[in-house]
Amino acid sequence: QVQLTESGGGLVQPGGSLTLSCVASENIFRLFYMHWYRQAPGKERELVALIRSSGDIYLADSVKGRFTLSRDNAKNTVYLQMNRLKFEDTAVYYCNAQNSEASVWGQGTQVTVSS
Repeated sequence: QVQLTESGGGLVQPGGSLTLSCVASENIFRLFYMHWYRQAPGKERELVALIRSSGDIYLADSVKGRFTLSRDNAKNTVYLQMNRLKFEDTAVYYCNAQNSEASVWGQGTQVTVSS
């Protein structure tokens, strides 16, 4: 089964930047849509960004203009570049790969925005 490994979370000040990485164990981008979700304490899981097999990208309104999703096919890696971070961006961020046959999740990485 496909496995996803995330990294890049940490503590950052408001207005700062972080880049999250999600490495897949095999080349899957032709068969799966790749997602970034986040879940803050006491809140439901929220879709942040999505990239289709075609390369089309969706960003949630709450992060549009600040976050960018990208993909490196040769490295089997997707990235979430987060800029101008706000307190409300604090959450556990999860990478997800999904198609009609499977839904695979990374372990999650904590992003904390604090002064």
